[in-house]
Amino acid sequence: MLDAALFPTFIKGLVVSGGLIIAIGAQNAFVLKQGLLKNHIFWVALTCFLCDFVLMSFGVLGFGSLISQSPIATIALAVVGALFLAVYGFRAMRSAISGGSSLALDDTTPKASLVATIGTTLALTLLNPHVYLDTVVIIGGVAGTLNFEQKIAFLAGALIISAVWFFGLGYGARLLTPLFKNPSTWRVLDAIIALIMWGIALSLAIYACELYNLPTLK
Repeated sequence: MLDAALFPTFIKGLVVSGGLIIAIGAQNAFVLKQGLLKNHIFWVALTCFLCDFVLMSFGVLGFGSLISQSPIATIALAVVGALFLAVYGFRAMRSAISGGSSLALDDTTPKASLVATIGTTLALTLLNPHVYLDTVVIIGGVAGTLNFEQKIAFLAGALIISAVWFFGLGYGARLLTPLFKNPSTWRVLDAIIALIMWGIALSLAIYACELYNLPTLK
């Protein structure tokens, strides 16, 4: 049972982690879509949570500086992530323009395999340098001044909100099913996802250029 003296630290972990996780991004857009399609929701949410578990634990328990010690690795990750998101965004926009068989939300809807779905989840999560900035550097930095017991309480709060958010987003998406039976709604969602992917890809490309001291359009 959580010590009352550690409760404020626990809440701090909830708030800090929640503020970073809930922001709209490629990962959340993907989880939402899989929830609507009822496509391996448990495994998608679990994969996102386990990534947070590993990265946040590294950050909070003192490994937050590791990711910043290799600028070459960071640049490479940013470039690969930008390319991946650009292609994923293109596929989403193509789906938004042409529509597709995935518009039907019933048991006959074609679904990606479990391996392919988990692979895409991992790619969207781990090929984005910002996930390391959020989970390892920022969360790790906030926890850096805490003692060990406080760090555990802070980490518990951060991980609980992660689990609640990803499983809630995945399974809660079903409440929107009546809305998404309309093909036009699916096209709008795919277009929004494409714009999100392209926006993040552009930010990663700019980020990589700045790290490599290349000129940008900023």
